[in-house]
Amino acid sequence: MAKLISIFLFFWTTIALFPRKSLAVDSIKAGESMSGSAQILVSAQQKFVLGIFNPEGSKFKYLGIWYKNIPQMTIVWVANRDNPFVGSSAKLTFNEEGNIILMDETDGVLWSSTSSVYVKEPVVQLLDNGNLVLGESESGNYVWQSFDYVTDTLLPGMKLGRDSKAGMNWKLTSWKSRNDPSSGDFTYVMDPGGLPQLEIHRGNFTTYRSGPYLGSRFSGGYYLRETAIITPRFVYNANEAFYSYESAKNLTVRYTLNAEGYFNLFHWNDDGNYWQSLFKSPGDACDDYGHCGNFGICTFSVIAICDCIPGFQPKSPDDWEKQGSSGGCVRRDNKTCKNGEGFKRISNVKLPDSSAKNLVKLNTSIQDCKAACLSDCSCLAYGRMEFSTGENGCITWFERLVDMKILPQNGQDIYVRLAASELESSKRKLIVGLSVSVASLISFLIFVACFIYWRRRRAEGNEVEAQDDEVELPLYDFTKIETATNNFSLSNKIGEDGFGPVYKGMLPCGQEIAVKRLAEDSSQGQTELRNEVLLISKLQHRNLVKLLGFCIHQQETLLVYEYMPNKSLDYFLFDDKKRSLLSWKKRMDIIIGIARGLLYLHRDSRLIIIHRDLKVSNILLDNEMNPKISDFGLARMFGEDQTMIRTKRVVGTYGYMSPEYVIDGYFSMKSDIFSFGVILLEIISGKKNRGFFHPDHQLNLLGHAWKLWDEGNALELMDETLKDQFQNSEAQRCIQVGLLCVQENPNERPTMWSVLSMLESENMALSLPKQPGFYTERIISKTHNLPDEASCSTNEVTVTLLDGR
Repeated sequence: MAKLISIFLFFWTTIALFPRKSLAVDSIKAGESMSGSAQILVSAQQKFVLGIFNPEGSKFKYLGIWYKNIPQMTIVWVANRDNPFVGSSAKLTFNEEGNIILMDETDGVLWSSTSSVYVKEPVVQLLDNGNLVLGESESGNYVWQSFDYVTDTLLPGMKLGRDSKAGMNWKLTSWKSRNDPSSGDFTYVMDPGGLPQLEIHRGNFTTYRSGPYLGSRFSGGYYLRETAIITPRFVYNANEAFYSYESAKNLTVRYTLNAEGYFNLFHWNDDGNYWQSLFKSPGDACDDYGHCGNFGICTFSVIAICDCIPGFQPKSPDDWEKQGSSGGCVRRDNKTCKNGEGFKRISNVKLPDSSAKNLVKLNTSIQDCKAACLSDCSCLAYGRMEFSTGENGCITWFERLVDMKILPQNGQDIYVRLAASELESSKRKLIVGLSVSVASLISFLIFVACFIYWRRRRAEGNEVEAQDDEVELPLYDFTKIETATNNFSLSNKIGEDGFGPVYKGMLPCGQEIAVKRLAEDSSQGQTELRNEVLLISKLQHRNLVKLLGFCIHQQETLLVYEYMPNKSLDYFLFDDKKRSLLSWKKRMDIIIGIARGLLYLHRDSRLIIIHRDLKVSNILLDNEMNPKISDFGLARMFGEDQTMIRTKRVVGTYGYMSPEYVIDGYFSMKSDIFSFGVILLEIISGKKNRGFFHPDHQLNLLGHAWKLWDEGNALELMDETLKDQFQNSEAQRCIQVGLLCVQENPNERPTMWSVLSMLESENMALSLPKQPGFYTERIISKTHNLPDEASCSTNEVTVTLLDGR
């Protein structure tokens, strides 16, 4: 050790023995030294510390960097992670080349920097971004930096990827365990072959990957996109391919690959003093690499569901019964070379693995790409690339399509090569679908004719008999209903909705019922009644109220429902005394129940139903406080190929209707998602959206929730009666889901199965919400594109806007 130039620092590493603070400095030069504390360097603005730490329960000690002002010690970089020391002291020094070395008390080298550049007057400094740098004291140029040797954490400014010219390969390597910083089993790397994609490896096996880089973003890599918290940067050229990011001002953000192989984005919540998880990958079982095998595609709801892409069938049907199938799928018809084949589009997917054998063509139009793929018999599929310059590119796949996943929020289109027979089959299915639609329309017209006939007979004072084969519901005798409700007495009245008053009744058999009575001045009339009877008679779900039957007698129209003893949700939620009866667990059960009922309407029922009037008062509670969605008078059926409809008759309830619906008359499943988001935020806050008041601003509840979220104070939204009943992370996740649902752009709102997955699975990754629709309270008037002749009829729950006459 005679060649050592100087020893700058000796330090004792047991904090318990040396509790006193040392003079904070951010750099060390020749001739300086410091001892007596575990803290060696502190960055100029007191953000980061370089020092010795001893993991809990471990005898080993390490040189590392952690946050200065965060109570929970969070290590972001470790120097000697695979060569710790056990003794009571260690020292930093420079060798004759000017590299930093860490030595134990026997002068054994534990770790050293690796600069090949000779440094005459070296200085080591800890910067405020957490970067430890080595350079010349006069020039200020760095010859080595810790940012080039990342461990398990990616801080703002660090890189993930490769620079072949500089010989750098930036990758994350997990800790061995929570209390063992040594190199673990998992690495997070960028594979630049074909198109760059980010992957988690366990040894030589891939466990997760993002989609390929498409010129401006990663397919499916929503946590890598620009948000209110991070601004990403991606460089991709002949020499470089790397990802880095910057955080928003005054926010403490970090990516971490943990010992279990999960890649997380964390934000430090100052108010709650905890690390808030914003994203987590893998997020669900569909993220497990190749979960459905070759030519399989995965959809995640509550569980991962595998299916074959069009033109393919399971290779092993028995194996396919499992949730995942490594056997994958095979073609049904292999005649795909110059036999009249073509392509079928699959939308909203994470694009397949883009390994080195895939061919990427740049600056090629999508039309040329189709022709090029069709002319090459080995081409399986093609997809579009969009560069930040505005140019288009094309990616084509060969040999296999693997690791695809349905991504409703951030997926892309892929065009899969199909045999001519498969294309003909698709056409036949379309014809059959149209035939079924025509048949359904005819059945509906028959129902309308029957309904008109009933109404005319009723006007003549005659009772009618139900057409069971049309509505599949029993007809109740009017006298029995009148007796059951005590002649519709005021004491039996339990509420009122758009149809009219609702009464409680008791049938002779002892069954309790709820009876809706169509009022003469009802804002909902024959059309809504027809909807109610036609739709709900076809629906069966534990979270939908059950329609038992109906009665038409002279001037009376009655609908008979199962009785909900606990009335509607608003009866409890907006009452200062009663809402304390709704515990956090019960509120979450109600939210999940509503989500399941809505998922059934949107996806799982025989009909695709858009409710259009979801609100707290339309959520009924049974004797066990289980939620049931009610009032289908304004609901509409959707065809499987329909995504959005425009109507001149805007119906719904102020405070729950989505912006695109109120302003322009467009409604879709995403309109119901918006209403659900409002309900969710109302449930957890105990406040109404419409009419919400706050002394500091004029925002509605959505605006208030967004303001708190944007300021990092989201938990202030929680109902004060829920104090100490919830975990901060669970409540934060629930608020985030609500804000995702009420985003202004309907395309950015999640689907219902995504919402349910996010609520039920802590591993489901969540994107960051954007500003909600109706950020401030808005008044519907001519300034919002309503025609001069627009009329408006309202009651205290429902509004109907009619365009024209």
